[in-house]
Amino acid sequence: MFRLLIWAVRLVIAAVLLSVAWVALYSVLDPPITWLMARDYLSGRHVERSWQPLPRISRNLPRALIGAEDARFCEHRGFDLDAIEKAAKANEVGKRLRGGSTISQQTAKNVFLWPGRSWVRKGFEAWFTFLIETLWGKRRIMEVYLNVIEWGRGIYGAEAASRAAFGHGTATLSPAEAARLAAIVPQPIKRSAAAPSRYTRKYARNIGKRIGTVRADALDDCVYP
Repeated sequence: MFRLLIWAVRLVIAAVLLSVAWVALYSVLDPPITWLMARDYLSGRHVERSWQPLPRISRNLPRALIGAEDARFCEHRGFDLDAIEKAAKANEVGKRLRGGSTISQQTAKNVFLWPGRSWVRKGFEAWFTFLIETLWGKRRIMEVYLNVIEWGRGIYGAEAASRAAFGHGTATLSPAEAARLAAIVPQPIKRSAAAPSRYTRKYARNIGKRIGTVRADALDDCVYP
């Protein structure tokens, strides 16, 4: 029994050290693939992806995503407790299911974790969120987030999404285009930035207004100090 306990402790320590090393490596090395990309590759689906450094991406897009997904991105340390509490209350009273995930949490689960929902996965998500907040910082988190999240069937990263929807790269995204891309992030398979539904157009207009708020209130000062 004692030997088993020793081995269990060693395994936990090894897992912690490996995860720290993994996250540290990706602080300087761009993640080559994610679980969702691997799924698409294995299913034979064509995958579009082109890594774009943050300075080459229009500021309109990070501002649109902060406005739409995580207004307190620059304030929290990975977890927005107020958003989590509001999400829990909304779900309890039977309103449309919503989550309280921050951009940091979304980045952690996209880069390091498998698809699905479970308490085990949530635990790993919290751990990796803590690690990227500690070892990467906000600017790197935003850069990786923009380049790994799914933006359509087989489309990953902002550059591929922008070219698929508008025929040009992220460097020249207008506020309206950035807002349309941000509007499809919650449901990238069902929604389209190129041919948005009435709901997506309305949501994008609201996000467009938030871009100005993010800029005026410097809610992106951790990304563009």
